[in-house]
Amino acid sequence: MAVQEFRLPDVGEGLVEAEIVSWKVKPGDTVKLNDTIVEIETAKSLVELPVPFAGVIAELLVPEGETVPVGTPIISVNTGGSDGADLTPPVTEGAPKEDLVPEIQTPGDEEWVEPGLIGGPAPGGRTAVLVGYGPKTTEAKRRPRKTSAQAPVQAEPAAVPEPVAVPEPVAVAAPAEAPAVPGSEARVLAKPPVRKLAKDLGIDLGTVTPTGPGGVITRADVESFTSAEAATAVAPVQAEPVQPVPGQAETRIPIKGVRKVTAQAMVNSAFTAPHVTEWITVDVTATMDLVKRLKGSREFDGIKVSPLLIVAKACLLAARRTPEINAAWDEPAQEIVIKHSVNLGIAAATPRGLIVPNIKAADTLSLPDLGRALNELTAVAREGKTQPADQAGGSFTITNVGVFGVDAGTPILNPGEVGILAFGAVRKQPWVVDDEIVPRWITTLALSFDHRVVDGEQGSRFLADVAGILEDPARALMF
Repeated sequence: MAVQEFRLPDVGEGLVEAEIVSWKVKPGDTVKLNDTIVEIETAKSLVELPVPFAGVIAELLVPEGETVPVGTPIISVNTGGSDGADLTPPVTEGAPKEDLVPEIQTPGDEEWVEPGLIGGPAPGGRTAVLVGYGPKTTEAKRRPRKTSAQAPVQAEPAAVPEPVAVPEPVAVAAPAEAPAVPGSEARVLAKPPVRKLAKDLGIDLGTVTPTGPGGVITRADVESFTSAEAATAVAPVQAEPVQPVPGQAETRIPIKGVRKVTAQAMVNSAFTAPHVTEWITVDVTATMDLVKRLKGSREFDGIKVSPLLIVAKACLLAARRTPEINAAWDEPAQEIVIKHSVNLGIAAATPRGLIVPNIKAADTLSLPDLGRALNELTAVAREGKTQPADQAGGSFTITNVGVFGVDAGTPILNPGEVGILAFGAVRKQPWVVDDEIVPRWITTLALSFDHRVVDGEQGSRFLADVAGILEDPARALMF
């Protein structure tokens, strides 16, 4: 019996610890290579960890809710068998050894892996588990669906049969750890990454309209479905209220994970960068009319269009005239670093705390592509699945306090950035137009900036440019 321990890895950016949120397996379960076994919470996000070898779960070494350092053994796996039994498949007389299917797979299993590849049976009864360590190098191919679970295996004593050409795309079964799905989803065609995305977003693939060749559901289909169901912006997800304990005068909540890192980052930012905040109140009636028209446009079919999309585009355009707003302060070198690409962060409130995922190179995107990116960012953030890489490298941030019904605020800079815009609630208010008081859609914008990098003139110009585009979107043609 060979028992191997899986140690908590560093999932990115030099994280030193993580909390075990939930186990996806229990002792005695059989796992294949790369099966998801645990969900952990780092200082950045929730992350699902795959198992790096196949076998039978021997023991869960860390209970749920406990925070452990990177490198700590968290689970042990018996890679030699269960109850002393060998997990390798028996050799069937008359059939080529490399054409056998392990006993742990069921007839019709569509996730069968070619012998010699990662997770598949290898000559000699071994299992290839590491990239580059398999006994042979081939391209991954899948067997065609069996028409009957009792179909006999045809022996080929003379030679190993030629690989069977399988037309793409191939419908694959849901991952072993996935819960039971409705019958409609079990019959749909979709590749594993698309099924994984749908599972993470809580979407029944049977309700998604396919647009791929042969009726295959694509990633874009899932994203469009999510976009249609998404709210106007990254709306906050309410955490469960703290329930007082009878007989206790107070409740103490441990600060860890995202909340701990956010608290440290905000203190460092507030007392390191000299903040300046400027405000402007804007008539955005023309923007609201534009949003209404875009919702009915063919180019935005399947994209959730909101005022936040226009605000984001306005910031990206205004940054062209004031590049200092998309910069950083290098303290050791005593230099201002002007970024040549805008990684646009959107602050999102989650039960685990505030996170700021960003859209890479947002300034290069068209308005429809920017809308799709915002929709995807929204959906992933709500599920708590935003990865550390998606939160790193931001250069300018928008925080949409309007979703709370708040008019404005004085936002604190995201560490490493020199500008952040607070977008307030859009309300119908009385407004003076041509000396007449008329109802108009009004909002307030508040811009905080690092006064070491952005002076008053530059900050004011940027804010005025953003407000000008929202007041009259046709001004965007001037940028």
